[in-house]
Amino acid sequence: MTNKQAPARWQAALSLGLTFWLTTAAFNAAAQAPQAWPTRAVKIVVPYSAGGTADNLGRLTADHLTNALKQPFIVDNKGGAGGTLGSMQVAKAAPDGYSLVVSGIGSHVIAPILLGSSMNPMKDFTHIALLGGPPSALVINADLPVKDLKGFIAYVNAAPKGLSWGSPGLGTHAQLIGELFAVGNKLNLVHISYKGAGPAVMDLLGGQIQAGFMTLRSAASHIQSGKLRVLAITSTKRLKDYPNVPTFAELGYPKLTAITWFSLSAPAGLPKSIVNKLNLEVRNGLRSQTIRDQLAFEYIETQDWDADTFTQFFKSEIELWSPLVRSLQ
Repeated sequence: MTNKQAPARWQAALSLGLTFWLTTAAFNAAAQAPQAWPTRAVKIVVPYSAGGTADNLGRLTADHLTNALKQPFIVDNKGGAGGTLGSMQVAKAAPDGYSLVVSGIGSHVIAPILLGSSMNPMKDFTHIALLGGPPSALVINADLPVKDLKGFIAYVNAAPKGLSWGSPGLGTHAQLIGELFAVGNKLNLVHISYKGAGPAVMDLLGGQIQAGFMTLRSAASHIQSGKLRVLAITSTKRLKDYPNVPTFAELGYPKLTAITWFSLSAPAGLPKSIVNKLNLEVRNGLRSQTIRDQLAFEYIETQDWDADTFTQFFKSEIELWSPLVRSLQ
């Protein structure tokens, strides 16, 4: 080997070694870098049985996210303990974006207090996006000689033993609205708790109770047939299908502007990048005409909020309703 050939071979070997090192380093870096979420199926726990508003919203959200993020989002119904059972399972899961829960005022604000649960809705969860929910309505039997809210208040005050009213269940948002209305007007209204809106509607039709607070959808067919009459709703504005029904706010009760809202949450500590990605896609879905049409059918209202704004709303709802919930214990 000549002196001129040696440096050339060393240079070639050095170049080959450098190429190998760079290739290996790039491979290792790619292997260690976090993969874009999601890379596999995501579970969305609905902490109630199938068929209700929470389940419907969860499935609409899952379908949209499946199409938008190109991975399966699978709904898993795990009811029990007012929604806290399934919620706690998610709270204990890894905050990696693969375990989500349909949260809401019932499961995360009301039930933990009434049931004495150890679940902390602000510390145990990352709150992602508002899905929305239906307003409640004050509905009466049409045979009652009452045409409006003012007349209803006068009628209750004139009744020696007051009136009985029903809600879909103890600790439901509808009960809270009714209790707030009764306390605010110092009315002798006796609450009857039912296991769902269906039985309450049946007793309202039969005259066993004279009034009820419930979602409009649960009583819609009987309102349209004229057997029941709706006096006021808790929505922010009048509904297209009920243009003659005033909101509580326009009748002088701004505190009775509320919806039975549901949302999407995850275990505490979910990375901000995943939170923002989910929030954006959920909001995109809620803007789509297909989902908007289905929400309108259920009289569901929602808001176009980012994750931080929604989290502040979540906190404010706890502060608003917790004192009333504790007074019911």
